[in-house]
Amino acid sequence: MLGLLIAATTVLSAPRKRNHSKSPKEQKPEPAQIEAATRLQVFLDRANFSPGAINGNYGEFTIKALALYRQSRGEPPPSPPANLNTAPDVSGLDSSSVGPTFITYTVTDADLQKIGPVPSAVAAQAKLKFLPYRSPAEAIAEKFHSDIRFLEQLNPGKTKLIKPGQQLSVPNVEPFELAGVKDLKPGSEIASLVANDLPDETTPANGQVVSPPPNKSPPAALTMSIKIDTKTNMLGVFEADKLIAAYPVTIGSGSTASPIGEWKVQRIVKLPRFRYDKQMLQHGRRSGNFHMLPPGPNSPVGVIWIALNQKGIGLHGTSEPETIGRATSHGCIRLANWDVVRLAQKVKPGVAVSIH
Repeated sequence: MLGLLIAATTVLSAPRKRNHSKSPKEQKPEPAQIEAATRLQVFLDRANFSPGAINGNYGEFTIKALALYRQSRGEPPPSPPANLNTAPDVSGLDSSSVGPTFITYTVTDADLQKIGPVPSAVAAQAKLKFLPYRSPAEAIAEKFHSDIRFLEQLNPGKTKLIKPGQQLSVPNVEPFELAGVKDLKPGSEIASLVANDLPDETTPANGQVVSPPPNKSPPAALTMSIKIDTKTNMLGVFEADKLIAAYPVTIGSGSTASPIGEWKVQRIVKLPRFRYDKQMLQHGRRSGNFHMLPPGPNSPVGVIWIALNQKGIGLHGTSEPETIGRATSHGCIRLANWDVVRLAQKVKPGVAVSIH
Protein backbone atom coordinates (compact mmCIF):
# COMPACT_ATOMS: atom_id res chain seq x y z
CA MET A 1 0.00 0.00 0.00
CA LEU A 2 2.33 2.65 -1.29
CA GLY A 3 -0.19 5.43 -0.82
CA LEU A 4 -0.37 4.91 2.92
CA LEU A 5 3.09 6.27 3.62
CA ILE A 6 2.75 9.04 1.08
CA ALA A 7 -0.61 10.19 2.39
CA ALA A 8 0.69 10.77 5.87
CA THR A 9 3.76 12.70 4.82
CA THR A 10 3.00 14.74 1.74
CA VAL A 11 1.15 17.28 3.87
CA LEU A 12 4.46 17.95 5.56
CA SER A 13 6.14 18.91 2.32
CA ALA A 14 4.02 22.03 1.91
CA PRO A 15 5.87 25.39 2.16
CA ARG A 16 6.05 26.75 5.68
CA LYS A 17 5.84 30.34 6.78
CA ARG A 18 9.00 31.67 8.34
CA ASN A 19 9.24 34.23 11.07
CA HIS A 20 11.93 36.76 10.17
CA SER A 21 11.15 39.17 13.00
CA LYS A 22 13.82 37.80 15.32
CA SER A 23 17.19 36.21 14.88
CA PRO A 24 17.65 32.52 15.90
CA LYS A 25 19.65 33.71 18.90
CA GLU A 26 16.74 35.84 20.11
CA GLN A 27 14.34 32.92 19.63
CA LYS A 28 16.17 30.65 22.06
CA PRO A 29 13.52 28.32 23.52
CA GLU A 30 12.66 28.36 27.19
CA PRO A 31 13.48 25.31 29.37
CA ALA A 32 9.79 24.33 29.43
CA GLN A 33 9.70 24.36 25.62
CA ILE A 34 12.84 22.23 25.41
CA GLU A 35 11.38 19.75 27.89
CA ALA A 36 8.08 19.55 25.98
CA ALA A 37 9.80 19.06 22.61
CA THR A 38 12.15 16.45 24.04
CA ARG A 39 9.26 14.62 25.72
CA LEU A 40 7.52 14.32 22.35
CA GLN A 41 10.74 13.12 20.70
CA VAL A 42 11.30 10.54 23.46
CA PHE A 43 7.68 9.36 23.18
CA LEU A 44 7.95 8.91 19.39
CA ASP A 45 11.38 7.27 19.63
CA ARG A 46 10.09 4.75 22.18
CA ALA A 47 7.09 4.05 19.92
CA ASN A 48 9.49 3.24 17.04
CA PHE A 49 8.51 6.34 15.08
CA SER A 50 11.90 7.96 15.19
CA PRO A 51 12.36 11.74 15.13
CA GLY A 52 16.05 11.27 14.31
CA ALA A 53 18.72 12.64 16.62
CA ILE A 54 16.97 14.09 19.67
CA ASN A 55 17.72 17.79 19.99
CA GLY A 56 14.98 19.34 22.13
CA ASN A 57 13.42 21.14 19.17
CA TYR A 58 10.28 20.68 17.13
CA GLY A 59 11.76 19.91 13.71
CA GLU A 60 10.58 18.45 10.45
CA PHE A 61 11.33 14.84 11.36
CA THR A 62 9.60 15.13 14.71
CA ILE A 63 6.53 16.46 12.87
CA LYS A 64 6.74 13.73 10.23
CA ALA A 65 7.20 11.00 12.84
CA LEU A 66 4.17 12.32 14.73
CA ALA A 67 2.05 12.26 11.56
CA LEU A 68 3.08 8.69 10.81
CA TYR A 69 2.47 7.62 14.40
CA ARG A 70 -1.06 8.98 14.19
CA GLN A 71 -1.54 7.22 10.85
CA SER A 72 -0.50 3.94 12.45
CA ARG A 73 -3.36 4.40 14.93
CA GLY A 74 -5.89 5.12 12.21
CA GLU A 75 -5.99 8.85 12.93
CA PRO A 76 -5.87 11.56 10.26
CA PRO A 77 -2.49 13.29 9.95
CA PRO A 78 -2.38 16.61 11.81
CA SER A 79 -2.01 19.87 9.95
CA PRO A 80 1.63 21.00 9.97
CA PRO A 81 2.39 23.84 12.39
CA ALA A 82 2.90 27.35 11.04
CA ASN A 83 6.64 26.95 11.61
CA LEU A 84 8.97 24.37 13.07
CA ASN A 85 9.30 26.24 16.37
CA THR A 86 5.59 25.87 17.09
CA ALA A 87 4.41 22.94 19.21
CA PRO A 88 2.31 20.50 17.15
CA ASP A 89 -1.05 19.13 18.25
CA VAL A 90 -0.26 16.35 20.73
CA SER A 91 -3.82 15.80 21.96
CA GLY A 92 -4.56 12.15 22.63
CA LEU A 93 -0.90 11.20 23.12
CA ASP A 94 -0.10 9.55 26.42
CA SER A 95 3.34 11.12 26.66
CA SER A 96 3.38 10.52 30.42
CA SER A 97 3.84 6.81 29.64
CA VAL A 98 7.54 7.36 28.95
CA GLY A 99 8.22 8.44 32.53
CA PRO A 100 10.59 11.35 33.08
CA THR A 101 11.81 13.14 29.97
CA PHE A 102 15.39 13.18 31.22
CA ILE A 103 17.21 10.70 33.43
CA THR A 104 20.55 10.79 35.20
CA TYR A 105 22.97 8.30 33.68
CA THR A 106 26.19 7.14 35.33
CA VAL A 107 28.97 6.60 32.80
CA THR A 108 30.53 3.13 32.90
CA ASP A 109 33.92 1.73 31.90
CA ALA A 110 32.20 -0.09 29.03
CA ASP A 111 30.93 3.21 27.61
CA LEU A 112 34.51 4.36 27.11
CA GLN A 113 36.02 1.20 25.62
CA LYS A 114 35.45 1.98 21.92
CA ILE A 115 36.92 5.49 21.78
CA GLY A 116 40.02 6.65 19.95
CA PRO A 117 41.42 8.85 17.18
CA VAL A 118 39.89 8.51 13.71
CA PRO A 119 42.10 10.00 10.98
CA SER A 120 40.37 12.04 8.29
CA ALA A 121 42.24 10.39 5.40
CA VAL A 122 40.56 7.27 4.06
CA ALA A 123 43.91 5.56 3.44
CA ALA A 124 44.82 6.05 7.11
CA GLN A 125 41.42 4.76 8.25
CA ALA A 126 41.97 1.60 6.20
CA LYS A 127 45.04 0.80 8.34
CA LEU A 128 42.98 0.65 11.53
CA LYS A 129 41.29 -2.47 12.90
CA PHE A 130 38.22 -0.56 14.10
CA LEU A 131 36.66 2.87 13.53
CA PRO A 132 35.72 3.91 17.08
CA TYR A 133 33.93 6.91 18.52
CA ARG A 134 36.11 9.99 18.49
CA SER A 135 35.15 11.10 22.00
CA PRO A 136 33.19 9.97 25.07
CA ALA A 137 30.60 12.65 24.31
CA GLU A 138 30.01 11.16 20.84
CA ALA A 139 29.57 7.69 22.37
CA ILE A 140 27.12 8.84 25.04
CA ALA A 141 25.17 11.00 22.57
CA GLU A 142 24.69 8.03 20.24
CA LYS A 143 23.80 5.73 23.11
CA PHE A 144 20.90 8.04 23.97
CA HIS A 145 19.91 8.86 20.36
CA SER A 146 20.96 12.48 20.78
CA ASP A 147 22.58 15.26 18.84
CA ILE A 148 25.97 15.73 20.52
CA ARG A 149 25.32 19.47 20.82
CA PHE A 150 22.14 18.73 22.75
CA LEU A 151 24.06 16.48 25.14
CA GLU A 152 26.45 19.38 25.72
CA GLN A 153 23.50 21.71 26.25
CA LEU A 154 22.04 19.39 28.87
CA ASN A 155 25.39 19.05 30.63
CA PRO A 156 27.19 22.41 30.40
CA GLY A 157 30.89 22.06 31.10
CA LYS A 158 30.68 18.30 31.73
CA THR A 159 31.20 16.71 28.30
CA LYS A 160 34.81 17.63 27.60
CA LEU A 161 36.36 15.15 30.05
CA ILE A 162 33.83 12.37 30.62
CA LYS A 163 35.05 9.67 33.01
CA PRO A 164 33.58 6.47 34.48
CA GLY A 165 31.30 7.25 37.41
CA GLN A 166 30.37 10.68 36.07
CA GLN A 167 26.66 11.47 36.02
CA LEU A 168 25.04 13.05 32.97
CA SER A 169 21.53 14.15 32.10
CA VAL A 170 20.26 12.29 29.02
CA PRO A 171 16.93 11.73 27.21
CA ASN A 172 14.97 8.78 28.58
CA VAL A 173 15.14 6.53 25.51
CA GLU A 174 15.98 2.84 25.23
CA PRO A 175 19.80 2.99 25.09
CA PHE A 176 21.67 1.93 21.96
CA GLU A 177 24.30 -0.61 22.99
CA LEU A 178 27.22 -0.84 20.57
CA ALA A 179 28.55 -3.94 22.35
CA GLY A 180 25.24 -5.71 21.71
CA VAL A 181 25.30 -5.34 17.92
CA LYS A 182 27.33 -8.51 17.40
CA ASP A 183 24.70 -10.50 19.32
CA LEU A 184 21.69 -9.25 17.37
CA LYS A 185 19.44 -11.87 15.82
CA PRO A 186 17.93 -10.17 12.78
CA GLY A 187 17.43 -13.50 11.01
CA SER A 188 19.77 -15.33 8.60
CA GLU A 189 22.39 -12.66 9.19
CA ILE A 190 26.06 -13.01 8.25
CA ALA A 191 28.55 -11.35 10.55
CA SER A 192 31.56 -9.20 9.68
CA LEU A 193 31.36 -9.23 5.89
CA VAL A 194 32.10 -6.47 3.42
CA ALA A 195 28.97 -4.36 3.30
CA ASN A 196 28.86 -3.30 -0.32
CA ASP A 197 30.49 -6.23 -2.11
CA LEU A 198 28.48 -7.41 -5.07
CA PRO A 199 26.13 -10.35 -4.46
CA ASP A 200 28.36 -12.84 -6.27
CA GLU A 201 31.59 -11.84 -4.52
CA THR A 202 30.83 -11.54 -0.83
CA THR A 203 34.17 -11.91 0.97
CA PRO A 204 34.50 -12.16 4.76
CA ALA A 205 37.53 -11.24 6.80
CA ASN A 206 39.20 -14.63 6.31
CA GLY A 207 39.18 -14.24 2.53
CA GLN A 208 36.91 -17.23 1.83
CA VAL A 209 34.10 -16.65 -0.65
CA VAL A 210 30.64 -17.05 0.83
CA SER A 211 27.69 -17.58 -1.45
CA PRO A 212 24.72 -15.36 -0.68
CA PRO A 213 21.80 -17.04 1.12
CA PRO A 214 19.28 -18.86 -1.09
CA ASN A 215 16.70 -16.60 -2.68
CA LYS A 216 13.88 -17.87 -0.51
CA SER A 217 11.47 -15.71 1.40
CA PRO A 218 10.89 -16.80 5.01
CA PRO A 219 7.23 -16.79 6.12
CA ALA A 220 7.73 -13.48 7.97
CA ALA A 221 8.91 -11.86 4.75
CA LEU A 222 5.52 -12.46 3.16
CA THR A 223 3.81 -9.99 5.49
CA MET A 224 6.59 -7.49 6.28
CA SER A 225 7.56 -4.75 3.87
CA ILE A 226 9.57 -1.53 3.77
CA LYS A 227 8.46 1.56 1.90
CA ILE A 228 10.87 4.47 1.41
CA ASP A 229 9.50 7.84 0.34
CA THR A 230 12.31 9.79 -1.36
CA LYS A 231 10.28 13.01 -1.29
CA THR A 232 9.86 13.08 2.48
CA ASN A 233 13.02 11.13 3.46
CA MET A 234 11.01 8.72 5.59
CA LEU A 235 11.12 4.93 5.73
CA GLY A 236 8.03 3.03 6.84
CA VAL A 237 7.89 -0.57 8.08
CA PHE A 238 4.62 -2.36 7.37
CA GLU A 239 3.19 -5.61 8.70
CA ALA A 240 0.62 -6.52 6.07
CA ASP A 241 -1.00 -3.11 5.48
CA LYS A 242 -0.36 -1.77 8.97
CA LEU A 243 2.38 0.78 9.55
CA ILE A 244 4.35 -0.35 12.63
CA ALA A 245 7.51 1.81 12.57
CA ALA A 246 9.07 4.74 10.75
CA TYR A 247 12.57 6.20 10.56
CA PRO A 248 14.09 9.27 8.87
CA VAL A 249 16.58 8.47 6.13
CA THR A 250 19.12 10.06 3.83
CA ILE A 251 18.72 9.16 0.16
CA GLY A 252 20.92 9.46 -2.91
CA SER A 253 21.87 12.61 -4.77
CA GLY A 254 21.05 13.67 -8.30
CA SER A 255 24.25 12.10 -9.64
CA THR A 256 24.01 8.91 -7.56
CA ALA A 257 20.30 8.53 -7.00
CA SER A 258 18.73 5.82 -4.86
CA PRO A 259 17.27 3.18 -7.17
CA ILE A 260 13.55 3.74 -7.61
CA GLY A 261 11.67 0.47 -7.83
CA GLU A 262 10.75 -2.75 -6.06
CA TRP A 263 13.53 -4.69 -4.35
CA LYS A 264 14.05 -7.34 -1.67
CA VAL A 265 16.30 -7.65 1.36
CA GLN A 266 19.07 -10.05 0.39
CA ARG A 267 21.18 -10.30 3.54
CA ILE A 268 21.93 -8.49 6.80
CA VAL A 269 25.52 -7.81 7.83
CA LYS A 270 26.53 -6.84 11.37
CA LEU A 271 29.57 -4.63 11.96
CA PRO A 272 30.46 -4.66 8.26
CA ARG A 273 33.67 -3.67 6.61
CA PHE A 274 33.26 -1.15 3.78
CA ARG A 275 34.87 -1.10 0.35
CA TYR A 276 35.63 2.58 -0.23
CA ASP A 277 35.84 3.05 -3.98
CA LYS A 278 35.73 6.74 -4.94
CA GLN A 279 34.87 5.95 -8.55
CA MET A 280 31.93 3.81 -7.43
CA LEU A 281 30.69 6.35 -4.92
CA GLN A 282 30.82 9.30 -7.29
CA HIS A 283 29.91 7.72 -10.60
CA GLY A 284 28.41 4.30 -9.82
CA ARG A 285 31.23 2.45 -11.62
CA ARG A 286 33.48 0.08 -9.73
CA SER A 287 37.25 0.40 -10.04
CA GLY A 288 40.31 -1.44 -8.80
CA ASN A 289 41.45 1.57 -6.77
CA PHE A 290 39.83 1.20 -3.37
CA HIS A 291 40.42 1.06 0.38
CA MET A 292 38.89 -1.57 2.67
CA LEU A 293 37.67 0.20 5.79
CA PRO A 294 37.27 -1.65 9.09
CA PRO A 295 34.00 -1.87 11.04
CA GLY A 296 32.91 0.46 13.80
CA PRO A 297 30.41 3.19 14.67
CA ASN A 298 32.40 5.70 12.63
CA SER A 299 32.33 3.55 9.51
CA PRO A 300 30.63 5.31 6.58
CA VAL A 301 28.02 2.51 6.66
CA GLY A 302 27.66 2.42 10.44
CA VAL A 303 27.08 -0.81 12.33
CA ILE A 304 24.55 -2.61 10.10
CA TRP A 305 24.27 -3.19 6.35
CA ILE A 306 20.95 -4.48 4.96
CA ALA A 307 21.78 -5.52 1.39
CA LEU A 308 19.20 -5.29 -1.37
CA ASN A 309 19.08 -7.39 -4.53
CA GLN A 310 20.55 -4.40 -6.39
CA LYS A 311 24.32 -4.41 -6.81
CA GLY A 312 26.12 -2.37 -4.17
CA ILE A 313 22.94 -0.86 -2.71
CA GLY A 314 21.76 -1.26 0.87
CA LEU A 315 20.10 0.27 3.90
CA HIS A 316 22.80 1.09 6.43
CA GLY A 317 23.93 3.11 9.44
CA THR A 318 26.07 6.22 9.51
CA SER A 319 28.93 7.95 11.28
CA GLU A 320 27.02 11.27 11.27
CA PRO A 321 23.49 10.77 12.68
CA GLU A 322 22.80 14.50 12.88
CA THR A 323 22.93 14.71 9.06
CA ILE A 324 20.21 12.12 8.43
CA GLY A 325 17.63 13.56 6.06
CA ARG A 326 19.68 16.74 5.66
CA ALA A 327 22.41 15.49 3.31
CA THR A 328 22.67 13.04 0.42
CA SER A 329 24.13 9.56 0.11
CA HIS A 330 25.85 7.80 -2.78
CA GLY A 331 22.69 5.92 -3.72
CA CYS A 332 22.11 3.88 -0.57
CA ILE A 333 19.54 4.55 2.15
CA ARG A 334 21.22 5.81 5.31
CA LEU A 335 19.80 5.73 8.87
CA ALA A 336 21.11 6.56 12.33
CA ASN A 337 22.87 3.56 13.88
CA TRP A 338 20.23 3.16 16.58
CA ASP A 339 17.47 3.18 13.96
CA VAL A 340 19.11 0.75 11.53
CA VAL A 341 19.64 -1.71 14.41
CA ARG A 342 15.94 -1.55 15.23
CA LEU A 343 15.06 -1.96 11.55
CA ALA A 344 17.36 -4.98 11.19
CA GLN A 345 15.55 -6.74 14.02
CA LYS A 346 12.22 -6.37 12.20
CA VAL A 347 13.17 -7.66 8.76
CA LYS A 348 14.68 -10.77 7.20
CA PRO A 349 15.98 -11.75 3.76
CA GLY A 350 13.11 -11.76 1.31
CA VAL A 351 11.30 -8.76 2.77
CA ALA A 352 10.02 -6.43 0.02
CA VAL A 353 11.55 -2.93 -0.19
CA SER A 354 9.81 -0.27 -2.26
CA ILE A 355 11.75 2.92 -3.05
CA HIS A 356 9.48 5.53 -4.57
